[in-house]
Amino acid sequence: MRRPFDLVIRSGTVADGTGAPLREADVAISAGRIAAVGEVAGTGLEEIDAAGLLVTPGFVDIHTHYDGQVTWEERLQPSSSHGVTTVVMGNCGVGFAPVRATDRDRLIELMEGVEDIPGAALHEGLKWNWESFGDYLDAVADTPHDIDVCAQLPHGALRVYVMGERGASLEPAKEEDAVQMRAIAADAMRAGALGFSTSRTLNHRTIKGDPTPSLRASEAELTGIALGLADAGHGVIELISDFDTPDLDTEFAMIRRLVERSGRPLSVSLAQAGKSADGWREILRRIEAASDAGLPIRAQVAPRPIGVLLGLQGTLNPFSAHETFAEIRDKSLTEKFAAMRDRQFRARVLAETAAQMRSNRLARGITAFDRIFPLGDPPDYEPPKEQAIAALAERQGRSAAEVAYDLLLENEGRAFLFMPFANYTEYNLDCCREMIAHPDCIMGLGDGGAHVGLISDGSYPTYLLTHWGRDRSRGRFDLAYLVKRQTLDTARAVGLCDRGAIAPGMKADLNVIDFDALRVEAPRMAFDLPAGGKRLLQGAEGYVATIVSGEIVYRNGRPTGALPGKLVRGPQAAPMGGSRA
Repeated sequence: MRRPFDLVIRSGTVADGTGAPLREADVAISAGRIAAVGEVAGTGLEEIDAAGLLVTPGFVDIHTHYDGQVTWEERLQPSSSHGVTTVVMGNCGVGFAPVRATDRDRLIELMEGVEDIPGAALHEGLKWNWESFGDYLDAVADTPHDIDVCAQLPHGALRVYVMGERGASLEPAKEEDAVQMRAIAADAMRAGALGFSTSRTLNHRTIKGDPTPSLRASEAELTGIALGLADAGHGVIELISDFDTPDLDTEFAMIRRLVERSGRPLSVSLAQAGKSADGWREILRRIEAASDAGLPIRAQVAPRPIGVLLGLQGTLNPFSAHETFAEIRDKSLTEKFAAMRDRQFRARVLAETAAQMRSNRLARGITAFDRIFPLGDPPDYEPPKEQAIAALAERQGRSAAEVAYDLLLENEGRAFLFMPFANYTEYNLDCCREMIAHPDCIMGLGDGGAHVGLISDGSYPTYLLTHWGRDRSRGRFDLAYLVKRQTLDTARAVGLCDRGAIAPGMKADLNVIDFDALRVEAPRMAFDLPAGGKRLLQGAEGYVATIVSGEIVYRNGRPTGALPGKLVRGPQAAPMGGSRA
């Protein structure tokens, strides 16, 4: 008698991750692996009736920042609410290892400034029972999780560990510094790091306003670290740059040499800048040329605008810089809501707006009402220009500040305004469509676990499927292609060859989705970080089941209690074969 499978998903519409046409099939799972795909005769100890439902591989998110959260929390929300079964953290050159005890506060200040994660939460939550990167990986491995976790070695932490104050102060690395960084990078890869990340952007600063330590790292320093990856025989490189210092050609030529010398795959962040509709294409053309020359360089891209959420509960709102608003800045939401409903308080705030816009740079940015929109519920991430607050105000015969003020008070002060600053120069997402379609681009930049008071982009995987595969009125993609972009393509880009496709022998990470009901929910503010810290969470509807290593971790969006997620140490080889139905 044939032994039953652990789990069988019956009669689902399978998007297998390869981009092949959708087909109806059963999927059988045994011992955490996919055992058979097709018409499965054997029974399962548990079965899911997936008739009329979409079955996909689990999503692989290669750009997150759970470096702190992963050490104190079992559930990696919001990512695991959106069908993500593997996350890669340690991006943008920030993280918490290697570290000396004297530099712990410095790394917290860097993470707080770059990724908007409350310092108080990090101070309380981090146990610091590590020094080397290998020690850190061991600490991560000791905590069970709902989904799998991969880690990258962050340049900021590495540089400070080797150079101390010299590294934080942007001093050039000496030859002996570069040699030590190379050795530590190789050791980190051998311990299980998936790769290395660095930041070369002026936008990344500590909470005190100091630049990220890696900002001016020389080519020699970066090459030494990349060669450390080569010494270990594996490792991807993730890099973010402004690409205008000293100029694009010089910066990209350095990146090409880095890859040529090390042989390691590299990805760069790519988006349409707020002031330039076409600058991103100049970068992409250079990536195309490098790819044509056989260099493994790709662009990480997003499926929607990159922007901030403005609200009374968030880090910022259009009146954050006003002196009158400062009176209630630290009050509870209930107290803020009551104060802002007071007519005299309202009049005082609105009277300050014009002066603040003239004199305060922050105020000018967060009151650019021609590019700020009501987010709504369900949230609208591709609003027409006519829905900008300035346009609404013109039609209503009121000032834009008045309209923004009233919108903030909706839902008892829990409403958010959306201020896109990238990928929305032309008030549409046509640029994102080009990036999604481009073979040298991969999906990323969701920043799950970061920007907790400003941004909620961990929902990218759900949005990719719904907006681009169902809801957009023009320029939609084939659903099988979109699934491939968030599964096999992202997994292969970072060397995870054991997941991302539904085939015998592959890791049994899967989603069962009611695609007609799939939707991104409106963001909400939770106060569940250590020390009562707040963070934006954004759920989804339509995920019937999310499965990790053959175990159902979420049913209809609710946790089952299963925690099969593991630390993934380094790249993973493709499995050999497997049984067939």
